[in-house]
Amino acid sequence: MSMAARTNTQSPAPHVADSHDLIRVQGARVNNLKDVSIEIPKRRLTVFTGVSGSGKSSLVFGTIAAESQRLINETYSAFVQGFMPTLARPEVDVLEGLTTAIIVDQERMGANPRSTVGTVTDANAMLRILFSRLGLPHIGSPQAFSFNVASIKGAGAVSFERGGKNVKERRDFNITGGMCPRCEGMGRVTDIDLSQLYDDSKSLNEGALTIPGYSVDGWYGRIFSGCGFFDPDKPIRRYTKTELHDLLHKEPTKIKVDGINLTYEGLIPKIQKSMLSKDKEALQSHVRAFVERAVTFTSCPECDGTRLSEAARSSKIKETSIADACAMQISDLAEWIRGLDEPSVAPLLATLQQTLDSFVEIGLGYLSLDRASGTLSGGEAQRVKMIRHLGSSLTDTTYVFDEPTTGLHPHDIQRMNNLLLRLRDKGNTVLVVEHKPETIAIADHVVDLGPGAGTAGGDVCFEGTVEGLRAGDTLTGRHLDDRARLKETVRRPTGTLEIRGATAHNLRDVDVDVPLGVLVVVTGVAGSGKSSLVHGSIPAGAGVVSIDQGAIRGSRRSNPATYTGLLDPIRKAFAKANGVKPALFSANSEGACPTCNGAGVIYTDLAMMAGVATTCEECEGKRFRASVLDHHLGGRDISEVLAMSVTEAKEFFGAGEARTPAAHAILDRLADVGLGYLSLGQPLTTLSGGERQRLKLATHMAEKGGVYVLDEPTTGLHLADVEQLLGLLDRLVDSGKSVIVVEHHQAVMAHADWIVDLGPGAGHDGGRIVFEGTPADLVAARSTLTGEHLAAYVGA
Repeated sequence: MSMAARTNTQSPAPHVADSHDLIRVQGARVNNLKDVSIEIPKRRLTVFTGVSGSGKSSLVFGTIAAESQRLINETYSAFVQGFMPTLARPEVDVLEGLTTAIIVDQERMGANPRSTVGTVTDANAMLRILFSRLGLPHIGSPQAFSFNVASIKGAGAVSFERGGKNVKERRDFNITGGMCPRCEGMGRVTDIDLSQLYDDSKSLNEGALTIPGYSVDGWYGRIFSGCGFFDPDKPIRRYTKTELHDLLHKEPTKIKVDGINLTYEGLIPKIQKSMLSKDKEALQSHVRAFVERAVTFTSCPECDGTRLSEAARSSKIKETSIADACAMQISDLAEWIRGLDEPSVAPLLATLQQTLDSFVEIGLGYLSLDRASGTLSGGEAQRVKMIRHLGSSLTDTTYVFDEPTTGLHPHDIQRMNNLLLRLRDKGNTVLVVEHKPETIAIADHVVDLGPGAGTAGGDVCFEGTVEGLRAGDTLTGRHLDDRARLKETVRRPTGTLEIRGATAHNLRDVDVDVPLGVLVVVTGVAGSGKSSLVHGSIPAGAGVVSIDQGAIRGSRRSNPATYTGLLDPIRKAFAKANGVKPALFSANSEGACPTCNGAGVIYTDLAMMAGVATTCEECEGKRFRASVLDHHLGGRDISEVLAMSVTEAKEFFGAGEARTPAAHAILDRLADVGLGYLSLGQPLTTLSGGERQRLKLATHMAEKGGVYVLDEPTTGLHLADVEQLLGLLDRLVDSGKSVIVVEHHQAVMAHADWIVDLGPGAGHDGGRIVFEGTPADLVAARSTLTGEHLAAYVGA
């Protein structure tokens, strides 16, 4: 008896299964990581810090999350894997203790014109079921409320076997969809300006068509001149009604030109298929410019922009149609759903209620479900993706976040911190890449990478607690408690930019005079109307250069030299020095290595397994033919120039035999925005988010505009780099430019000459100017949320 009692008092030995409480990474070499080895505690919140380009994303996304996803994909059958993206194994010696990774990144949501906030979060699917059950009059199944399903009627004979005989029967079918027949569920109709398609004083053979790609000598010229529907030598203004109809609207028709079978189609349906059905942002720049010139998009007059048919809008619950529900602010829609008491659909109402409440809780209650997902900012898109994980019952998973505080006002950051802690407290491992000190402060464990960016980074500088980081001698530790001071004197404006009666999105007839010749910061909580005011209301012709947070589109062949236009003057300088053609010095043209076609690597596709990239043996990864590398400029060949960093290249092209003023000017701008460490030939796909935005800023700095509009330029910037950005903004203003910045970072607000604060809340609670004046006045008044947070930041 006593023996048994004694046994019970001893603590049992820990179970071997409980010993796996660390994620171990050994020898990580992805991108710029230099043989990194770390141990990350599970079921804790770990924040990864370091300057932009130090290797944070390479470690968290490119190594840990990528390997977790790859291992999960390998558990599926080969057939299923064939439909999934193939992921290469990251360059790392050992990865142990991984759990299922859920990645919540800042990739913009697909800008498909049919995709809305409601469709990407499944809230629309639930609303459609709700209206199909409770809506009066009853019009059909959930697809009768879907703007992506067209109504179709049909009849015909069907044959089938019955009792050993072939039987034919007549059958009718009828699909009731919710798509508006006029705009086909797009909500907008296009009006094409014919004067932008052709010059009616010319004939087709004289080059009347002004559409990009429709030249007389090309394929289209051959079709139009040989179709026989009109005279290609007659000016278009002299066409008969039939000829003009055939030129513009003719349905696809088989024709024969010079013995070749072709299909002729009128200009307007052809343009609609080839240009207007695509996302405008995905078009080439010259085609996009043509579309913006020639096409006006107006709200569909038949459905009033709701995308839904008249029948779908006629079915209502408590006097509210599904179109009204989708147009409501989500916080109001949540209240409306709460007021529905219908036991027959109680589980559906509970789930829908939970989804809508998650929107409000995460600070997106100001959106509406009919908002196009392509119009969300990076921070908003990331938070929309978070919604499906908030109510999840999963535990022991790894959540990976990429700067979740992007686009958040200081007032909202605390709310985001609480969500991250909630996910951790459910027993999950939370990994966060972040620069904001407010989020670093809540970490259980901090990993600081650096010490610099690019080749100067890729090492672990610190691992431990926040207190240890603060006391340590790393760049992040030294700048963690940085606080900008208010300016003692502010610049005097040289003029004003008048905005009158602005009503874009949630703005309420706003009138504001934006001072010119100074640094203006537009601020306010997320959803208060900042972007609507700055991007949607500045009058046309104000000479505005707008630099937004849109992704840079570039393949693995694109690099900083090609993106900024730097390669053109370099190629010309090489060509002039060697007496050859500039095209020889392009890896995408005549100078390309014939074995790898100028890619530098050879890709081997292994079906559902990860493809293998091997360095090209012919050019040894240099991308050029051997004969091209015999040509030199200043003692260097073109591959050596592309391997230089911006700082080295700036010195190289600044003086001596290689002096090239046009190249030097572009390199100066790249160094100005803090990208001196980037190599000229580094693929754009390997750049971090902060680096891409600064690359875009450097490119736009050459444009002839008097007013620069920047959208949250501190996104992805380390605390130490914010100071450099402020110096750049000062230089722009001092050179005579006007700079308007949409920003949440208190250091930028404190540095401003003038602040325009919108609010007081988000959505329909915002849209008004709540303060205009200097930062010192804002701090003294403390009349707005921004004023309170700025006062606390500067210690006033």
